[in-house]
This record gives sequence, C-alpha cells and structure tokens, in this order.
Amino acid sequence: MEKYFDVIVIGAGPAGYVAAIRCAQLGMRTACVDDWLDQQGKPTLGGTCLNAGCIPSKALLESSEYYIDLLDSSVHPGISIKGIALDLNQVQSEKNRVVSELTGGINSLFKANKITSLAGRAQLLADRQVIITLKNSKTSKKLSASNIIIATGSRPIDIPAAKMDGVLIVDSQSALNFDQAPERLGIIGAGVIGLEMGSIWRRFGSKVTILEAQDNFLPATDRDIAALAQAAYKAQGLDIKFGACVTASEVHDKSVTVSFTEAGKSHALEVDKLIVAVGRRPYTEGLAPAETGLLIDEGGFIHVNEHLMTNLPNVYAVGDIVPGPMLAHKGSAEGVAVAEHIAGNIGHVNYSTIPSIIYTEPEIAWTGQTEDSLKKAGINTRSGSFPFTASGRARAMRKTSGMVKIITEEKNDEILGVHIIGAHASELIAEAVLAMEYRATAEDLALTIHGHPTLSEAVHEAALAVNGEAIHIVNKKG
Repeated sequence: MEKYFDVIVIGAGPAGYVAAIRCAQLGMRTACVDDWLDQQGKPTLGGTCLNAGCIPSKALLESSEYYIDLLDSSVHPGISIKGIALDLNQVQSEKNRVVSELTGGINSLFKANKITSLAGRAQLLADRQVIITLKNSKTSKKLSASNIIIATGSRPIDIPAAKMDGVLIVDSQSALNFDQAPERLGIIGAGVIGLEMGSIWRRFGSKVTILEAQDNFLPATDRDIAALAQAAYKAQGLDIKFGACVTASEVHDKSVTVSFTEAGKSHALEVDKLIVAVGRRPYTEGLAPAETGLLIDEGGFIHVNEHLMTNLPNVYAVGDIVPGPMLAHKGSAEGVAVAEHIAGNIGHVNYSTIPSIIYTEPEIAWTGQTEDSLKKAGINTRSGSFPFTASGRARAMRKTSGMVKIITEEKNDEILGVHIIGAHASELIAEAVLAMEYRATAEDLALTIHGHPTLSEAVHEAALAVNGEAIHIVNKKG
C-alpha cells in the first residue's frame, strides 16, 4: 500500500475535478485519477467536456457563426467586408488553444489546492482500494481512501448499422477535428450533439443531412419552441429527415453510402463523412471486478441513493454514470453535493431546475417542465410568451428570431417551466433557474425591474403575459 487519502476521485471531468477541488477546500487529503490523453498523447484534465465536447464545440460554433455573419451583408446593413476567407487550420488552432488554456487552468487549481493528480486507468477494488495502471508506463499503484468518488463519465453510443472507423464514420469528438469541411455530411441523430455538429459544418460550407429515427423533433422541449427551432434550422439549410431509421452503411474509398428507411420506403444517402450522434452511455466498463459487488444496471448506470452513495460503504458516484441528464453542470453540482456530504454538511442537488441548452443559432434553453408533461401529470397551468421581434435590443442586434415562454401553476402562479429560443438563451435561462429555486411566481418576475434595452426584458414581458399584463405586445384574451 503506497498512500492513503481521505478521498480518491476516479475521473477528472466536470463532475470529478469539481468534486476533488471542493473536497480539498473542505480540508480533505484528495487524489484524482484520470486516463485522458490530449492530441499529443500527453495526460490532461477536464474529461470529455473540456477536451472533446462542451468547450471545443462551443469554440467552433462561435467561429462558424462569426464566419457566416460576415458572409451575409444583410446581418448588419451598411457594413460590408470583402475578401473574406476561411482558414480552417487556424480556426482549429484557436479551438485547441482555448482547450489547452482551460485544461491547464484545472491543473493549476489542483496544485493550488494540493490535490494529488495521477494519470492512469483506475480500477475499484474491495475496501475502498484503487489500483491505478499508470499512463505511459507498465507500472501500477495501489491506493486506499476513506471515501471514493466515481466520476468516469460517458462515451458515444455506437450502432451496428454504422460502425465507426474514425475516418469516414466518426463520433462527435472526431467531428470536431476535421481539417476541411466535407462537401456532403451525414449525421445520425437530431439531438443536441447532432444539431450542434450540423450547425458548425453547415456554416463552414457542408451540405448537411440529418437522419433522425424519431418522428418528434426535440421531444424534451416545449412544442412551441421545437416548432420554431425546426423552422429556423430548415431556413439555415439543415436537411432533417424524421422517422429515418438507418439500416446499414457501406464505406467506400472516399465516401459512405447510408441506407435508411423513411415512411416505409428504402433510401440511400451518399456522403463524404458520417457522424454518429445517437447519444452517450456511461463509461463503467472495467471499472470494478464483479467480486467488489458494485451495483451497475444493464445500461451501465451505477445505482445510488439520494446522497449519491452506491451500495458500497463510502463509495459515491456522480455525473454521467448515474441516472439523470448527461450535462456537465449537473455532474459538477453532484460533485459538490457529495463533497459536502462527506464533510458532514448538507449536500443537495435540485434536479427539477437543471437547465438544458442547445448552442445553435438561435440558442435553445429550458428548465423545469413542459406544458405536455404538466398536462399528463394532471396539473392545470397558465402560460405567457413574448417574441423577440417585440424586443428593442433584439431588433438592434438583428436577432429577432425566437421567444420566451413561461408556464405557471394555474392557481398559485408558481413558475413550473421556462423555455427560451433566441439570442443568448443560454444566459437568459439563469434568471429562470434562480426564480424557480426560490419558487417564485410569474408575478414576482413581473414586479422585478429589468434593464432597458436588454434581451432579459423578454423574460419580464413573458412573466407579465402569464396574467395578461404584457406591455409591449397585445395580450391574449381569455
């Protein structure tokens, strides 16, 4: 036995590294183990989110949005730019710089908080022991701790009909590293990842076709929001085929033929690259030998109680490996909650107000429930909405696509769901989350003064509209 810690965290993604930092802040001797390697084959922290997901995708989304805006002289009338050219290598370099700075920042935080960082693959043994196979080495270390936090994250789901080869058929991570925009790009899955990947490469010049097996678009979102989003994506040139079930794929020298059925008919789609974006699954393979007794279900999720504790004493699990939305901020909140629980404090995660965001143009963000889910639960509601076309700031920005919708309980006016599509929805949703954390009513938001002119006024007006009191639109009667 080489070392003993108060806490060992397995995984350094947003759930794991946040848990490690909070444990260290609370005075615990903490170690964090992770096996991620960067593009140069060097150990790095941050997991999928910082290295191959949230951060690099947002960097490319920002660059692609700037590029397409510059190409369109109607975006800002009176301002024209000639000689615009895309240097994708430079764009990719900038993306990599952002990733490197942020992952390096976590490393600095680990050092500042005296967290022992170990690069390697960890396996959980009995009695809270962990054996670590060190990266770039044939050696291993065995550690033990009073508490273990498992935060190994998730990985892309693969499907038999489109086996990924890392070259022509790829996952979302590889799709972030294309050295040129494919002339014809196919994407399987019209979820968050598929839409964001499609948006990036459509703006950079690809003809994008998205094959979605479900008939409903973005089923977790409000139907009014989904309808606006679908129209916006179509106008941007994203060809989304619903009820399209992929049955096979054939890789050629420089292209892929995708076979799929739609409305009972067979079709074939020829593309230069195919992205498989059908979701993610928990990364728990090889995590613990059977004799440890760690309960993992058929889907790979680890069983936890209300304190995120597994069936093993003082062994916790957080992030994508436990049930709930696979979101970085959800995992971070769980990491903090577990650290607090270990320290004897109250650790809490309010799963009913976790925001979900799609970083397309326009952005989509929501928290709480939809009208459909509330109706199915037998809850009577009222709602109010406000379009960005009536927002002075949105008009000045020439970003008038979208709306804010607020849903409340009919009698007590408590806010039960907020749904936004439009510019900076990812930022605007924070106000809604805070309001719902305090169980605010629509009237509470209506009585809150918002700055003018701002996009946040749309939230204010939607709250007023719930009770038929909106100022800058005609209120619905009845």
